[in-house]
Amino acid sequence: MIYLYSFLICGIICAIAQIILDSTKLTPGHITTLFVVIGVILDSFGIYDKLILYCGGGALVPITSFGHSLIHGALESAHTYGVTGLLLGMFNLTASGIVCSIIVAFFLGLIFKARD
Repeated sequence: MIYLYSFLICGIICAIAQIILDSTKLTPGHITTLFVVIGVILDSFGIYDKLILYCGGGALVPITSFGHSLIHGALESAHTYGVTGLLLGMFNLTASGIVCSIIVAFFLGLIFKARD
């Protein structure tokens, strides 16, 4: 059953993004930023963690999960190290994903030729 919930939640999040893209003049960059901020807000109120427990990977795949990871790491480090932990803790949970993306993009840039 968790597979169904995962599929539905991820599909709903992506469908909402597509509806916003089709019905407004917002660019994909604006929508991505909006969804990251929504993930931050939902995690700040403890809603996103419950969503992850309920539907698993369906809540971890969309871009809202990146906002969740940013604020989650920041708040954990803030409890330990104070304000400096708040600033540095954002990258604890997201650093591996960012580094992996940079490395993959670099190698793909070497393999494929960019179009004009």
